[in-house]
Amino acid sequence: MRADRLIALLMILQARGRVTAQSLADELEVSERTIYRDIDALGVAGVPVYAERGPGGGCSLLESYRTTLTGLTEAEARALFMLHVPQPLTTLGINRDLQSALRKLSAALPEARRDAAASSRQRIHLDSTWWFQSVEPSPTLQALYQAVWRDRCVRLTVHVGPPIDGPVTCDVAPYGLVAKANLWHLVCLREGRLRVYAAGELWAVEELPQAFERPDDFDLARFWSGWCADVEQSRATFTARVRIAPALWPKLAWYLGREPFVQVSAPCEPRPNEWVQAALTFGSFEEARSRLLGLGGAVEVLDPDALRLSLADFAEQAAAVYQCPYRHKTGS
Repeated sequence: MRADRLIALLMILQARGRVTAQSLADELEVSERTIYRDIDALGVAGVPVYAERGPGGGCSLLESYRTTLTGLTEAEARALFMLHVPQPLTTLGINRDLQSALRKLSAALPEARRDAAASSRQRIHLDSTWWFQSVEPSPTLQALYQAVWRDRCVRLTVHVGPPIDGPVTCDVAPYGLVAKANLWHLVCLREGRLRVYAAGELWAVEELPQAFERPDDFDLARFWSGWCADVEQSRATFTARVRIAPALWPKLAWYLGREPFVQVSAPCEPRPNEWVQAALTFGSFEEARSRLLGLGGAVEVLDPDALRLSLADFAEQAAAVYQCPYRHKTGS
């Protein structure tokens, strides 16, 4: 509806200041000509909105103008208050600020909308944590959060694995923080290159007095998407052709689907009570062996022979240990 679009246009301009007509058109999914018509309509209604064409132009409100619109629809109020405070924000230490903001927004709504907000909390709950997932130390993350907002350089003490296997100190420009599956990562500039550090690798963070200039063309979401794609493409893979028992096949996604790099492909839909031939792709030979051992006799490796022989060897070793269950107790 046009009324909803006009309100959305007004809110965008009030929140962001000057915005190009093309950007408004893209966000509101209309043509640029429609945006100019909407700008004219707001002007006729007494809203001090201006549009300037050409390079450096855009649409903006008179700086002193502010609206107190709180006309959320019932559906908008429901959607907004489905946003519980996620665990990553709690780890950053800003959960109380977000809860306070949501309470203030709820108090500003009409009573009917407050009822919709309360009802949504009883019907929808978002839990971003995985089972038994450890919580990262909050002091390091809170220091990073402050430095990111202040555009201040930081000195990191990073844990590095073999052959160094110890702490390494480096100065970086912290561009942003990203939470992936509740695990925080730091995107930063170090020695002229963009790098990513898992927060769990950081032993200490010290904010430095010098500031850094954030590039105008840096887009955190776009960088992260590209970085994740590169990680997935560069990860070593190992594929095994297997036979899967009919009782296991419907549950295979439950056993293997948690791992983001385990892929299952079968040539066709199996017939009832028929073993399924499929290709399973893992991150490495060792990962394939450990995961398939846990499935017991419900999966048989057809090839490669190296994996088949390794599984047989490990199974024989386990069987030898458990043939005499009291061997260790008796000292024999």
